[in-house]
Amino acid sequence: LIILFYVSLYAFLATMFAACMCSLMWTISPYTPTYNERVLPPGMMMAPHWNGFEISFNASDKSSWIHYVEALESYLTPYNDTIQEQQNIECRENRYFMQDDKEESAERKACQFKRSLLRNCSGETDPSFGYSEGKPCIFIRMNRVRQLLVLMLLQVLSFIFLCPYRFLGTCPVMALQSMKGGPENLGAIEFYPHSFFNLMYYPYYGKLRHVNYTSPVVAVQFPNLKTDTPLTVQCKLNGKGIINDSPQDRFLGRITFTLKVGGY
Repeated sequence: LIILFYVSLYAFLATMFAACMCSLMWTISPYTPTYNERVLPPGMMMAPHWNGFEISFNASDKSSWIHYVEALESYLTPYNDTIQEQQNIECRENRYFMQDDKEESAERKACQFKRSLLRNCSGETDPSFGYSEGKPCIFIRMNRVRQLLVLMLLQVLSFIFLCPYRFLGTCPVMALQSMKGGPENLGAIEFYPHSFFNLMYYPYYGKLRHVNYTSPVVAVQFPNLKTDTPLTVQCKLNGKGIINDSPQDRFLGRITFTLKVGGY
């Protein structure tokens, strides 16, 4: 009798638990977070990060930089022109690609971000991405945040590229500065394809709906680095709602890396 009692009790508890879980799952959309008040502002990431965030090599020694090249080649594979043309569509630049009029579960189209747009840093004209000449390319991207509407511009040292789309109001900007080694040691800095992330890649609708979405990147090339000089470079997002000084998360709104390039 006692065995029957416990069997009945646990069967009842299991049924109650299953019913609660079913009720919970019916009220949750797989496409839209129910609670998103704790979603943080976007973080930043870079490529390559073969051994942490220190990029050190000698231009004349292929073995010292070939792993960076291989990492970048793998990183850019989804951006190959043929893949982008097959999976994604051409979009009108300089405006948001809004798709809110579709059903919640409908797949969203993604805009093409072709590898060839990165020009000198595409790996097509220079398979070494500038590393064989001591002119390394670094790729910076903003982490994906669902439904984020933002225009990313680039601020280099003390110079700011002004927002060309004034109707957007305050523009978050990305600041690139030398924290160690002196800004004069960085030399001129080049950006590909532009000095901002184009609006047409936003908003992002989540991985279940934005199946073929590829995050836009900005390629930063340092063609005139001072050789044999360690340089600590920090890239920050600046703008309304952006947090870039959190002591708990060093990737929140910023990325810091070290460059040391040996000469020939």
